[in-house]
Amino acid sequence: MTGTARSFDYIIVGGGSAGCVAASRLVGEFGARVLLLEAGGQYGAFILRAPAGFSRILGGSRYLTQHHTVPQEQLGGRVQVIPQGHVLGGGSSINAQGYMRGRAADYDAWGAIARTDLWSWATILPHFTRMERNQRFNNRFHGASGALEVSYPGFTCEMSHLYVKAVQALGMPFTPDFNQGDPSGVGYVQVTAANGRRCSAVDAFIAPLAGDDRLTIVTGARVDRIIIENDRAVGVDYALDGRSLTARADGEVLLAAGAFVSPKLLMLSGIGPADALRRLGIAVKANLPGVGRNLQDHAGAPLAARTVGSLGYFRQDRGVRMILNGLQYVLFGSGRVATNGVEACSYHVPEDGTGDPVVQIWCVPKTSYIDKDVRGVPDIDGITLHAVLLRPRSTGWVRLRSADPADAPLVNPNYLGHPDDIRHLREGLRTAREILAQAPLREIVREEILPGAAETDDAALDAHIRRTVKTDYHPVGTCRMGSDDDPDAVLTPDLKVRGIAGLRVVDASAMPKLVSANTNAPTMALSDRAVSLMRGLP
Repeated sequence: MTGTARSFDYIIVGGGSAGCVAASRLVGEFGARVLLLEAGGQYGAFILRAPAGFSRILGGSRYLTQHHTVPQEQLGGRVQVIPQGHVLGGGSSINAQGYMRGRAADYDAWGAIARTDLWSWATILPHFTRMERNQRFNNRFHGASGALEVSYPGFTCEMSHLYVKAVQALGMPFTPDFNQGDPSGVGYVQVTAANGRRCSAVDAFIAPLAGDDRLTIVTGARVDRIIIENDRAVGVDYALDGRSLTARADGEVLLAAGAFVSPKLLMLSGIGPADALRRLGIAVKANLPGVGRNLQDHAGAPLAARTVGSLGYFRQDRGVRMILNGLQYVLFGSGRVATNGVEACSYHVPEDGTGDPVVQIWCVPKTSYIDKDVRGVPDIDGITLHAVLLRPRSTGWVRLRSADPADAPLVNPNYLGHPDDIRHLREGLRTAREILAQAPLREIVREEILPGAAETDDAALDAHIRRTVKTDYHPVGTCRMGSDDDPDAVLTPDLKVRGIAGLRVVDASAMPKLVSANTNAPTMALSDRAVSLMRGLP
């Protein structure tokens, strides 16, 4: 009811990584009155806090929204499932906790696309370091006094060590830190955790504000539309426990609902491609054809092998082993429950033969990681080498399914829509085979089970990739920033929605180009940078 609506300085739609960072700064640093609205529930369950817990909920739980794509014609009509966080803290509360930033060139490209000096590696690096409490590094690339705990996993299995040595046997260097702007070589992955415990955006940025009356958090709140009066965002309508409620913003409304829901909310509010909105009976407030376009996501395909020696995580989450591992974690905060289970990776396939790597290979010390819809993969003692496109050239879209806020949006990631993407993945899988053939890894490998050693020519590998390619859970780009003369730019370089005052997007959908890394840390840095731009800070 608009007449009785509470008023705040800022309303933040989405309590994920971006929303928590923005709320923390606006309240704690600038004393603003902030309403943070999250569609999911509260964060705090044991399974979320234990680093290994994400693998138990990834297949489906109340902590996730499972977005089903439209059938992917280039994948034989397969429908993909792309999970996104549905809990306070968003992806930071349910992800594999990888702390990766990507290349300096990724952020320089943002500035080039938007024709601005507001975005570059030099401008965003201080936002990474100011948030970070790194357990090992303290230098110009890393902070040691921020709120976000960053460390190496609390446990590393022997198979991960063998992988790191095998890649070095190919002549690639060991890299102690992937986060200096030029990730390459092979090494171990830093995670947003410490002392065997996840550090979510809630832990880092919201928990320190406990008891601060200036921050109001409402979970289970589905925002239905942004209220726009005289071309200005002045509040939101949202549903909570069967009631329709309204909140007003004296300052700005910030969208932080992610690459699927932020464009959905813009379109439901009349901001987007005018013809498509009119067909759904939505009054047009701002004709921005770029809303929902430019969807980009990391995607990858597996190579799997049978191994011997029980050096990975086969059946460590079942029976007596599960009980013993759980006891070790509860009593001492250590052991296999203290790891995310994906501890090492490497970088391969130079772009166009000479540039930076375009494929990342993750060492997954088990085969049960492979999606269940890939038939014929036995659950055995084994290893999966997951080859991922770092900078896919395919782009897709997000569109409204209907004008009903309860309906999920239509999502088309268009995986492998560009021929270079399947070529790069094919080269990545061949590199994965070379890694398996190197000592000391080859000493424990008994046979390749997927796609199978006989599948060697381009056509066979391409068919395998189309059958198995899957999301790496990093959608971005659907409300991208850009220059004034860019017809598809939804946002100005300081992330304001074009044509509507008092409205910004501060999440991964603002990225004009996908970074060569897991997107949780970059999203937090983007949100932190957005608050600085809002407040006129460098």
